[in-house]
Amino acid sequence: MGGFSKSRLGRVADLLAGAVQRGETAEVVALLSRGGETHLETAGGAEPDTIFRIASMSKPVAAVAALILVEECALRLDDPVDEFLPELASRRVLTRVDGPLDDTVPAERPITLRDLLTFQAGIGFGHGMFGPPGSVPFMDALNTLKGGMPQPAAVAEPDEWMRRLGALPLAHQPGARWLYNTGSDILGVLVARVAGQPFGDFLQERIFAPLGMTDTGFWVPPDAIDRLPPQYTRDDSGAVVVYDPPDGQWAAPPAFPSGAGGLVSTAPDYFAFASMLMGGGVHRGVRILSRPSVSLMTSDQLPDSVKAVSGLAPGDFDAMGWGFGVSMVTRRTQIYQSVGSYGWNGGLGTMWLNDPAENLTLILLTQHAFTSHLGPVLLGDFSTTAYQALDD
Repeated sequence: MGGFSKSRLGRVADLLAGAVQRGETAEVVALLSRGGETHLETAGGAEPDTIFRIASMSKPVAAVAALILVEECALRLDDPVDEFLPELASRRVLTRVDGPLDDTVPAERPITLRDLLTFQAGIGFGHGMFGPPGSVPFMDALNTLKGGMPQPAAVAEPDEWMRRLGALPLAHQPGARWLYNTGSDILGVLVARVAGQPFGDFLQERIFAPLGMTDTGFWVPPDAIDRLPPQYTRDDSGAVVVYDPPDGQWAAPPAFPSGAGGLVSTAPDYFAFASMLMGGGVHRGVRILSRPSVSLMTSDQLPDSVKAVSGLAPGDFDAMGWGFGVSMVTRRTQIYQSVGSYGWNGGLGTMWLNDPAENLTLILLTQHAFTSHLGPVLLGDFSTTAYQALDD
């Protein structure tokens, strides 16, 4: 399979430069790799080793960590997690998602590791659960624990966070709905307790160090802080404002290392992780997972009945499935993304895609937060320009 058309690759650089000129982003790094041919484009003053807050691109990393323990038989996919997470034992479930927190019924079964990996544990958020403060008590309570954009400095340490989480009912019965985000944070606590070490240390020893991911972690040390740009968002008027300065929330180790959205990384670092998955669990001779584990992780795990009632918005699963910490394409609807492509975006302005059919990896890192769960036009345009440059 070929690489890229040199004459068409220039459109990627032009696209990034235009996005910077229009103020859609400031510093941006894009990586395209196919068949051993890798290109890295920068704009807005970014360098290849610029560090970005990758938000929900942390979720696939948390899933890999859990699967490492599954392969060692320290965890099993369909065993209840009560032994290690007693806070989640004997759950109660809301009778209706917008009802009082004490209007509950018993859970029909325990929560399993598979539930956490596939976001079917009954806790998290999805469409039908959003509204003004006070209209959905469950969401008010969940947001008090850890809501909105990643905010490392505002979350309790893991045991206290689990204690507070355990005081809440589930929003839905285990296995009934796909509910976003919280499952990955619980995974981080689970991995730490099973491994007997902090979650960040486990990731460093078992994933980051073996793959050479030297700039990936839950905080940026002082000798690298000059490579972390400001993080931007938009206020209620639509104006661009600083959400986190370089010396802000990611400048010190967090109390809670968030598997759902706490990591920082660089394009080369995350490419090593993506290449490991594309290689069936191996990157440059280093095996992190077995090929069957990667195949399971990147296969659609949701039944149609769950997809029909789930998503961050109605219709999200019309052409998408969900595996362990990643989405995958189940029906082609664009020039980009073959069926079987998998990856995930980060709401602080990042995206990653592996397309096995094209032997293609795409990574786009910006520091402008999304204003919609679908991301800005730049994401689709970047993918379009990448695919139009494929050289068969």
